[in-house]
Amino acid sequence: MNNLLKKLNRVSLVKQIIAGLVIGVILALAIPGVAKPVAIFGSLFVGALKAVAPILVLFLVMSAIAQHKRGQKTNMKMIIFLYFLGTFLAGLIAVIASFLFPVSLKLTAGTEGMTPPGSVVEVLRTLLLNIVDNPVNALINANYIGILAWAVLIGFALRSAADSTKVVIGNLADAMSKIVAWVIKFAPLGIMGLVFESITTNGLSSLLGYGKLLAVLIGCMLVVALIVNPLIVYTMIRQNPYPLVFKCLKESGITAFFTRSSASNIPVNIKICEELGLDKDSYSVSIPLGATINMAGAAVTISVMTLAAVHTLGIQVDIPTAILLSVMAAISAAGASGVAGGSLLLIPLAASLFGIPNDVAMQVVAVGFIIGVVQDSVETALNSSTDVLFTAAVEFRKWRQEGKVINIKKTS
Repeated sequence: MNNLLKKLNRVSLVKQIIAGLVIGVILALAIPGVAKPVAIFGSLFVGALKAVAPILVLFLVMSAIAQHKRGQKTNMKMIIFLYFLGTFLAGLIAVIASFLFPVSLKLTAGTEGMTPPGSVVEVLRTLLLNIVDNPVNALINANYIGILAWAVLIGFALRSAADSTKVVIGNLADAMSKIVAWVIKFAPLGIMGLVFESITTNGLSSLLGYGKLLAVLIGCMLVVALIVNPLIVYTMIRQNPYPLVFKCLKESGITAFFTRSSASNIPVNIKICEELGLDKDSYSVSIPLGATINMAGAAVTISVMTLAAVHTLGIQVDIPTAILLSVMAAISAAGASGVAGGSLLLIPLAASLFGIPNDVAMQVVAVGFIIGVVQDSVETALNSSTDVLFTAAVEFRKWRQEGKVINIKKTS
């Protein structure tokens, strides 16, 4: 058994995940009745990630800020600027693609009982209320905006604490990271169970009916990942950005695709930052922060799904309104984690720009849930990989200005 485990550890996690994916598909198509118990692996995996991720964010951010030395420069302002720039450009790309490749939907019911936000003011109000949420409630409900706010406040309060206290907080942060790493080691089994359950429950045919919509959504996210983001990175480092882009997509994007959780992918991104030799004072804050506010994939989803409803109803859209939709998508996406249902429940808010009734918009949300098994995975992969990509780009820009050699190929 020990020899078998050693051999498995030599195989990369990506290859193990692909193997789990293939096995899950085969079991679902060949012997769904006999293999039904494997679905429990998916539930256990997702449950473990959901349980540990909020505590991980709390201790990581708290530790990073508490141990930051006064007067020590970080790159946070530029990183946050890139987060919002990338999210806005993603929404803009989605708007352009929706005009070039208009999609019409067969609207269905199935969203009874869900309450979307009614205006941008309501989104911002919810965001502010989540910031001041009770810390225990924030942890229980996985309110990452609230967790982040409390972690920052406690971190600043602990900056004048004794070094021994900071060491304890740092050790707790390391321990939570190690627990998440242990959970992710079981990703192949978890993914096998998730894929099996998805196929046996929904069937492959449920996705084929929305093939064009999925193609536009995924196409936009690929354009952002492979064209827009590399251009942003190039403006920062002034050299070929693709070795860094592909490293982030391979090592961060793939695991995020299957876990479908940016928060759970934080240890993966931190490990990549360590490999790249980045400044810990920056990435220890920017990575957890990015998991909360860097939502390019969500901006794409909000824009594409909203304009699909617009095209379905035959509504004419002018350019200023389309640009306004990009801005609204970027603002709303940043607060998506604080709204029940994530990015999909922000679609009615964007649809209100075009006078679309709420009941019709909620039918579009129902379509989003049908394709969510693919859409949400790709969205999370884009969001999470971009966190580490922009963090590294800003750090490499600083290196370039200092005359240091940036050898991205070596780190890849």
